[in-house]
Amino acid sequence: MSKLAEYDGPILEIDKLSISFFTRLREIPAVMDFSVSVMPGEAVGLVGESGCGKSTVALGVMQDLGKNGRIVGGSIKFKGRDLGKMSDAELRDIRGNEIAMIYQEPMASLNPAMKIGKQLMEVPMIHEGISADEARKRALEVVKDVRLPDPERMLNSFPHQLSGGQQQRIVIAMALMSKPSLLILDEPTTALDVTVEAAVVELVKDLGKKYGTSMLFISHNLGLVLETCDRLCVMYSGEAVERGSIKDVFDEMQHPYTQALFRSIPLPGADKNSRPLVAIPGNFPLPHERPPGCNFGPRCDYFEAGRCDAQDIMMEQVPGNDRHHTRCLRFQEIDWNAPIVAAKQKEKAQVGDVVLKIENLKKYYEVAANALFGGGEKKVVKANETLSFEARESETLAIVGESGCGKSTFAKVLMGLETATDGQILLDNRNIEQVPIEARDAKTVGEVQMVFQNPFDTLNPSMSVGRQIIRALEVFGIGSNDAERRQRMLELLDLVKLPRAFAERMPRQLSGGQKQRVGIARAFAGGARIVVADEPVSALDVSVQAAVTDLLMEIQRKEKTTLLFISHDLSIVRYLSDRVMVMYLGHVVELGTTDQVFSPPYHPYTEALLSAVPIADTSVQKKHIVLEGDIPSAMNPPSGCPFQTRCRWKSQVPGNLCEREVPPVKTMAEGHQIKCHLSDEILNSMEPVIKIAAE
Repeated sequence: MSKLAEYDGPILEIDKLSISFFTRLREIPAVMDFSVSVMPGEAVGLVGESGCGKSTVALGVMQDLGKNGRIVGGSIKFKGRDLGKMSDAELRDIRGNEIAMIYQEPMASLNPAMKIGKQLMEVPMIHEGISADEARKRALEVVKDVRLPDPERMLNSFPHQLSGGQQQRIVIAMALMSKPSLLILDEPTTALDVTVEAAVVELVKDLGKKYGTSMLFISHNLGLVLETCDRLCVMYSGEAVERGSIKDVFDEMQHPYTQALFRSIPLPGADKNSRPLVAIPGNFPLPHERPPGCNFGPRCDYFEAGRCDAQDIMMEQVPGNDRHHTRCLRFQEIDWNAPIVAAKQKEKAQVGDVVLKIENLKKYYEVAANALFGGGEKKVVKANETLSFEARESETLAIVGESGCGKSTFAKVLMGLETATDGQILLDNRNIEQVPIEARDAKTVGEVQMVFQNPFDTLNPSMSVGRQIIRALEVFGIGSNDAERRQRMLELLDLVKLPRAFAERMPRQLSGGQKQRVGIARAFAGGARIVVADEPVSALDVSVQAAVTDLLMEIQRKEKTTLLFISHDLSIVRYLSDRVMVMYLGHVVELGTTDQVFSPPYHPYTEALLSAVPIADTSVQKKHIVLEGDIPSAMNPPSGCPFQTRCRWKSQVPGNLCEREVPPVKTMAEGHQIKCHLSDEILNSMEPVIKIAAE
C-alpha cells in the first residue's frame, strides 16, 4: 500500500517559517515569513540566487540545522504533524523513510568503501526491517528504474567505478528505496553534463509519477523547473517573493525580482548586439544588512521611496489566478506588459585577421593499462583527434561538448601546460604547439590567457586584489616602475567595472561574481590577444552571469580580443558566440556560424545536445531526444564514428559503415562542416529541435 493512501491533505505545509543562525555577535535571520505547501503527487520548484535561503528551508524540513541554526517562528508540518514537536526517535523514523533528500554532490552521499548494493540494501533493512534477500531484490528493481545498464554489475561496484551521472542515479535510487512520500532535491544536476542532466530530469519526472512521490525541487535553473515542476516559489534574500503555478509565474509574473531574473537569462531570440541581456543592478544584500521594507527595493525598477521602504511587506493574493501570491505593494499598478527598456544596442565588432590557426592537432596520453600499480602494457588515450580550425581577431568561438570530449585538453595545449602529440598551433604565424609555458617569453604568455571556471580557486587568499593584478603586470613586463603598474591596475579595475577601492580588499571579502571579475582583469593585464574562457560563468548565479558575460563582450569590443569560450551551456553559447565548434570524444563533429549550428542540418550529436537544454520559456516547443548510454571512455573509444554507440540515425546508413569508418568531414554550406556518414539529403531534411510557438 502506498504511504500516501491514508493522507489526503498537503504532504508538506510550511507556514510563516523563520529560521535564524546564531553567532557570538548576533542573530542572523536566514529565512523569514516563508510559506509553501506541497500537495500529494505535486512537484514544487524553489528558485532563487545562492544565499537566498533555499537550502536552509530544505534543512529545516529535515530538522538538520546544526547547532547554530534554530527555527524561531512558524511551523513545518508533514502530513499534518508538526516536525518541530517530534522526538529524535520519531524524526529518525521519518527521515530517509518518508522524507528523502538528494544532494548536489553525489559523491558526498555515498560511502567510498562500501559496494553500491550494500548501501542501497541498508535503507529498507534499517527502516522497514526487511530481510537481506528482499532488500537485494528491491535494490535491483530500483537500479533498473533509474535506467542503469547491467544492474547486477552496478550493485557489485564501488562508487569510484561509476561516472558522475551514474553516481547521481544511484543516489536517486537510494532515496527511492523506501518509497518516500516526499523527495527533496537540492540542485541535483549542477555537476552533470546537459545530456546527462536531461536524462536524470526525465527519470525524476517518471519516477514521481510511478511512485506518486511529492517533490520539492531546489534549483537556480528556471528552465529545469519549467520542465519538472507543477508549481513554483521564487525566493529572494530569505523571503518568498512570488509563488503560483508554473504557467502563472512564467507568463504573468507579478514581482519585479521574478521579472528581473527572466531578463537576465539568454532565452532564444536574445542577441549580444541587438538584444543584450539586462543584468540586475546592485548586489544581493547580506542577511544582517537587509534594507527596511522591501528587500528587493534598492535594486528594483519600480521602487517608490516612502512607500516601499516604510513597512514590512506581506504576501498578497493575485486576483483571478490559482493560488498565485506576490510580495509587492505595487503589483497592481505596474504595467507588466510594457516593452522592456532596451539595453543599448551594441555595434557588432568587425572580425579581423586570423590570429590563431590550428592544423590537425592531436594530443595523446599514454597510461598504464593497470593505472594503480603501473604494470601491464600501455594504453593510449586520444584526447584530441585531428583538430583543425582558425579563430580571428574580435571573434568569439564557442567550444561545446560533454565532459571528457577534449575541450580542456585542447585549452591546456594552447596555454602551453601540455605539448601537442602532432599537428600545429600557429599564433600570429608562430608555431607554439611544442613550446611549454616555461619556455614561452613574457609576450606570448601575456597574449594567451585563461579565465577559469571556479573564481574561488584562482586567487591567492593571502594577497590583496590590487597586489595580484600588479603581480601579473610584473610577470608580463608591463610598466617601467611601481607607480605606472599601480595606475594600470586601477585602469584594469575600471575595465571590469569594480570600484577602485577594491584594490585593498582580500579575496574573501568579494562575492563570486566580483572574484570572477578580478580573474578577468588579471587575464587582460598582459594585453591578451586570445582569452580562453573555460566555463567562466557556470559557477555564478543567473543575474551575475548576465553581468559577467556582458563585461567579457564589452572588453572584447574594446581590446579586439579573440575569445575561445568553452561551455556546455548552449543558451549562453547561442547568445554570445559568432561561431560554434561541437566536440565529441576528441573529434570536432560540427563547426559553423552560430546560426548554422543552431538550425538544421545538424550533426546527430548537436541535435541531441540542443534537445537537452532546458529553456525557461513556455512558448518554446522542443523535440524530445534523450541520449541512451554514457559517453564511451577515451581509453577505449568505439570503432568507426565516435558517436555511433548513441546515435539515433545510425540505421539510416547502409552496411555498418558507422561502425567501420571514421566519417569524412562534409561541407554543408559556406563555413559549415559536419563529420557524419548520413547522406546530404537526410541531413538537409532534418527538422528544427527548438520551435518558438507563434505569438
